Amino acid sequence: MHLRKLLFLVLFTAGLITSCSVSKAARQDRSVLSGNWILNSVSYQGGQGKFKSVLFNDSDAACFEGSTWFFRNNNSTGSYMLGNGSNCDGAERFIRWSVVDRPGMSSQLQFKFIDEKYKDISGGLGYRLDIEQLTDQQLIMTSKVTVEGQPLTVVYEFTKNDLP
Repeated sequence: MHLRKLLFLVLFTAGLITSCSVSKAARQDRSVLSGNWILNSVSYQGGQGKFKSVLFNDSDAACFEGSTWFFRNNNSTGSYMLGNGSNCDGAERFIRWSVVDRPGMSSQLQFKFIDEKYKDISGGLGYRLDIEQLTDQQLIMTSKVTVEGQPLTVVYEFTKNDLP
């Protein structure tokens, strides 16, 4: 009987470890994402006219252009600082992030806000962006939203910033 319990425990532990592991594709994306990035532009596809938007419940989209982002792969934390616009709060925002691998679909970057001590400050709420393109030097992500009942895609274009 003890052998049966031991076998069950070993199989259960192996299943738990396997189910919690990160896919090879997600690990690769995490590795490429790790480092410093600059958000060069925020644009909109699928709608007519000009748009004014608040991104991530934080600030106006114009403040995000030129913002610097940092992703640390080894502990899934990072941060961003907004650009230097006149109405932009330049304080550092801390995040916990991960890559969600979705077979047959775009992977997603998901993040939520944390404090300097890595504690969740967003009540468990977070954001997901579709990773459309990721290379060693370029990152393009999108998010789908609805404006006045019409679908709209927000496009975020980043370049890698190799400077410390």
